[in-house]
Formats: sequence, C-alpha cells, structure tokens
Amino acid sequence: MKLARIVVTGMAVALALSACGGGGGAGSGGTASAGGLEKTQLLIGVVPVPSSAPLFIAEKRGFFQAEGLTVKTEIIQAPQAVMPKILNGSMDAFLTSYVSLMAINDTGAAKLKLFQHSQEAAPGVAGVVVAKDSPIKTAADLKGKTIAVNVLKALGQTLTNAHLQQAALKPEDVKYVQVPFADQLSALSSGSVDAAWLVEPFLTAAKKSGATQIIDTTDGVTAGVPIDGWGVSEEWLAKNPKTAAALHRALAKAQEIASSDRKAIDEVVPTYTQIPAEAAAAMTLGKFSLQADKAGVQKLADLLHGYGYLKAKVDVAQLFAPPAG
Repeated sequence: MKLARIVVTGMAVALALSACGGGGGAGSGGTASAGGLEKTQLLIGVVPVPSSAPLFIAEKRGFFQAEGLTVKTEIIQAPQAVMPKILNGSMDAFLTSYVSLMAINDTGAAKLKLFQHSQEAAPGVAGVVVAKDSPIKTAADLKGKTIAVNVLKALGQTLTNAHLQQAALKPEDVKYVQVPFADQLSALSSGSVDAAWLVEPFLTAAKKSGATQIIDTTDGVTAGVPIDGWGVSEEWLAKNPKTAAALHRALAKAQEIASSDRKAIDEVVPTYTQIPAEAAAAMTLGKFSLQADKAGVQKLADLLHGYGYLKAKVDVAQLFAPPAG
C-alpha cells in the first residue's frame, strides 16, 4: 500500500497548494498588449493528472512568454465546479474530459468548445480491478456486483458498460456507486464494493498493492477512446480571438513535445501533482496527439446518449473550436 499512500497524499497536497494560492488569481485582470492580444494574463484550471502535462511543458520552456502571455494555474477537481468562474470570465480555460464537456453542454449550463486536444486512451490507462483474493475473475463474474466509479454516468461507467455488453451482461446487471479514486482501495479492502474502476496513477498504485485487473477499459471495444483536452467558452473565444490564437500556438507546441518525449512529461508531472518522480515514471500514459480522432469522439458521444447519460444526440463537429488564426 506504500505507493498508494504516496499517490493519494500527493493529490491531497496538490489540492492544498492550490487553495493556498499556489496557482491562483489573475484571470480577469489581464490587459491588452502592444502586440494586440486582448488579454495577456490568463488563469487556467488544471487537474492533477498526466493530461495537464503539456501546459506545464509550455510554461517550463517559455512558450507562453514567447507569445506575450502570463499563465497562472489553479488546481481543479472537475470542470462542473468551476463553471461560475468560466462564465464570469475569471478563469479562461480548463482541462476537461470529453464526457464532462458534453455533459455540461447537454445541461445547458454553458456553451463550451474543445480548444486543444490532450490525450486519448492507450491500453493500460484505465481498468476495473478487484481485491487480491476476489472470486471475480472476468467481466461476466460482475453480474449482481457493485462497482465503484469516481463519478456516476461518466467515463468510467460508460467504458465499463461497453465491456460488460461484450460479456453478454446489461448495464443494469451491476450496481455503480460513486467513490473518489483516493478511497477506492479501502472500499475494496473493506468489501463495501466488489470492484473499482481506476485510472492512472491510481491504477498502478492498486496493482502494486495487490489488486487484480479484470478489465482493461481502454483496450478492445473501447480502444483509443478520447480522454480529455482544454476547454473554453464560446463567449471567451469570441471576445479574445488573438489571445486564443496565441494560447493555442503555445499549447500545440508543447503537445507536440509531449507526443514524442516521455521524459518531458515525467519532468513536469511531479511539479503539479506532488507525485514522486519514480511514481510518475511508472505510470502508463495514453497517447498525446495534436488532434482528436473525431470518429472516436462521436463513438463516445453515441455511447453516452445510448446509455441515457446525455439527453440529446451530439454532433461532435460542433464540439471543437474553429482553427485559431
């Protein structure tokens, strides 16, 4: 359980740092620059997961500075929690899963666009695990069992459902309960859940503590599923076209580095997650690419709608921001 404690403690420290001003504050006060940028000071919400790495690569290598931007960061846990800041303009952009972005748009709470893709899944990035001595060995054995997910009716439940159907089960054949990633190992140990859906770095920590993975939810029928990217509001894009173009150039340059240089990712992950370097290097990563596979995004959207997690069908072509000028 040592690595699990390190990871969980690291996440807590990262969140505490954000609350103490470790990346707070300047989003709405950015002034226009001599180069024509509508804003030069930006506040961006980041989640302490590997997908945020390109932003920190851009900061470390001076890409924002070269574009005339000063970027502050704030650690967030979910996009839904910062929608008030996005809507009032005090936060400019944020890391979001595709599921969260589509869910927020579906509720009508905001009109969001995917500004820059970050990561799509690769085998081993997320999966369903059971306790070390569990009699559950396959997906088919989950019938009638309880599965922990970090958020109900979101990515974990959607991916797991697809694999259950491959095993001739229906989504209603299992019970999903919401348990934070940090608490899922103890829930497994106590027997309060029979299985848990985990992502990195929690998945690696669980395996090292003795848990057994029975489903790789980022392989097989759900291989290559898009995970997340950087979101902005339609209003922000309209008000800040030159700033948007500058931000996009910096993020895209860093994204290209992340796609080909694992060491660049490993160097920055401990700086914003407080995960030790050795743990960061042990994580399985997804694929960092410049653009999302729109067919994969459409497949995910159709799954979400088919399971009733989205009220309206999604035309994914409408999710993406137009190319920055």
